[in-house]
Amino acid sequence: MPVEHHIAMDTHCHTTEICVKTRANTPGRTWQVQTNVPALREAIASVRRPRYLAFEEGPLASWLARNLKADVDRLIVCDPRKNAWIAKGGDKDDPIDAGKLADLFIGGFLKPVHHPAELSREAFKQLVGLYHERVGHRVMQANKVIGRLRRWGIVVREVDFDDEAARKQLLDRLPSSKEAPSVRLGVELLLEGYDQAVEQETKLRRQLVREAKSYEAVVRFTALPGVAWVRAATYFAYVDTPWRFASKQALWKYMGIGLERKTSGDGPVYLGVDPSANRMLKSMILGAAESAIMQKDNPFHEQHQRWSKAGISPRNAKRNVGRSMAAVMWGMWKNGGVYDPAKVGVAATNVGAAAREQASACGGNRSDRF
Repeated sequence: MPVEHHIAMDTHCHTTEICVKTRANTPGRTWQVQTNVPALREAIASVRRPRYLAFEEGPLASWLARNLKADVDRLIVCDPRKNAWIAKGGDKDDPIDAGKLADLFIGGFLKPVHHPAELSREAFKQLVGLYHERVGHRVMQANKVIGRLRRWGIVVREVDFDDEAARKQLLDRLPSSKEAPSVRLGVELLLEGYDQAVEQETKLRRQLVREAKSYEAVVRFTALPGVAWVRAATYFAYVDTPWRFASKQALWKYMGIGLERKTSGDGPVYLGVDPSANRMLKSMILGAAESAIMQKDNPFHEQHQRWSKAGISPRNAKRNVGRSMAAVMWGMWKNGGVYDPAKVGVAATNVGAAAREQASACGGNRSDRF
């Protein structure tokens, strides 16, 4: 049987520490190369096959995975949060970290992080992420304007300074330029920053919708109540492929709407969201659930009504609606089908049963940290 070579890379912007081992807890072979594709490929080619490569998730991970995948027999991009002991146990430097990562790799303890296989899908995912980041930036700029005006006794909302006429009235309520010349200037500069944020968000949204329409799965997702182009694109970009998940329960946990149960001995049972859950997807699916509930004339609203009458708290009922919607979209994606309101009730029964099972498992000691 050929000897398996495990390659671990501790990658930085300019240099990469490489460690190659055939067995755990041995010194291995370590050396440093420049962080560029030709140098890394040359280093990998110097290791005999079968050779397996691992490095941690980071800003360079997607680029490295696309360019180095063909040079090894297996490639893993791993979750650095699961490798915390690398930074905590004993001495620490880049060669030591690479060696410990190789030990984890040989032992099978690395948790893979999914990356899109195609460059176009990676670019679309980054577009979706940038759009959400710019939305957050626009909200931050609006809050700065609101906070600054509040210091002068002017209480407003974002909609109150959307148009020029409303802004002029707000600026006229500030102290005059003779009394405090810097006050008006400060607010005007903040408004300029807000306008730039709105312009960037608008451009990105147009581009996002334009590209989203080229993916037939995204088009089908928009048929669900509460799911428009941005939410459909977010689900598509961050889930990437439905075949990543063995079950809808695994999908729910990844999206932050499935709970983990933790207990020890006779102590209390805790239900909580996995800290590594995707917060973007959680926000997306709960927002879609809330919109669907508010629209009323759809099966998801009916699910919410049934769960509320059954005594489930409003927050957990909304979460269950989100789980139902995520399961419907997952099934549509896997089967290539379209949204059929008549089939939502079947998924709802399973979702409700799962929720009741989790609640009964906790009994009187239940502590829901969702």
